[in-house]
Amino acid sequence: MNEGKIGLIGCGAMGSALAKGIVKRVGIDPADVYLFDLNRDRVDELALELNAVGAQNLEELVSQCRQIFICVKPQDIESLLYSIKSMVRQDQIFSSIAAGITINFIESCLPAYSKVVRLMPNTPCLLGEGTIAISAGDNVTAAERDQIEALLKSMGITIRIPEYLMDAATGLSGTGPAYVFLFIETMIDAGVAVGFRRDVASEMVIQNIIGSARMLQANNNQHPAELRNSVTSPAGTTTAAMHVLEESGFRSCLLKSVIAATKQAEKLRRG
Repeated sequence: MNEGKIGLIGCGAMGSALAKGIVKRVGIDPADVYLFDLNRDRVDELALELNAVGAQNLEELVSQCRQIFICVKPQDIESLLYSIKSMVRQDQIFSSIAAGITINFIESCLPAYSKVVRLMPNTPCLLGEGTIAISAGDNVTAAERDQIEALLKSMGITIRIPEYLMDAATGLSGTGPAYVFLFIETMIDAGVAVGFRRDVASEMVIQNIIGSARMLQANNNQHPAELRNSVTSPAGTTTAAMHVLEESGFRSCLLKSVIAATKQAEKLRRG
């Protein structure tokens, strides 16, 4: 086994994004990246694109790789873990992106010494602009966690959190892009309502979102309210708009949405 070899089990959207990032952005030798999926065509296609190794079976991947990313659906993870249990070595690290599947559950399906990391990515990871919440099991050393984060940087930023906040990370960050997309969709519709062609309104709104986010990044010592207040003139257009949003309960609605998504994540985990 080569210490630098990396395995990815599951070549769906997120697994493929991680594989592409590791090879194309991190610069890992594709010959050291092993891929496996029950869908053989998916494996062959991705392996051909990256010049990576399409493992013939799980035994080949697990025997060759020290760092293994589990990118399968939550309902498939238990059978997967039991199928590889006898192959697991003490030096291997297993990182799972399966929503709602706890570190404790994964450890219970593997040998007692197993090193487990839990991840919660969101869809912008597909473009290398995502947010990934990360929690590590007790058997994972600080150096090993750093290694995982170095690989994940190809997908965006990593934020370390205690595992009890993973459901909250799902409600805030995992679901977060949907809130933004709905806001953008509504803004575009509003643009059409006041007279713009849809393509023009779309271009304006998307650039507004990008520019505003970059302003926040460039002024990371400022509260968002400060930037908002800087464009809110007395008796001006922004003041009128903010009044309607406040009167309509915009803040309250968004707060309730994040809390509801968090509670649903908790429910799914218990289920």
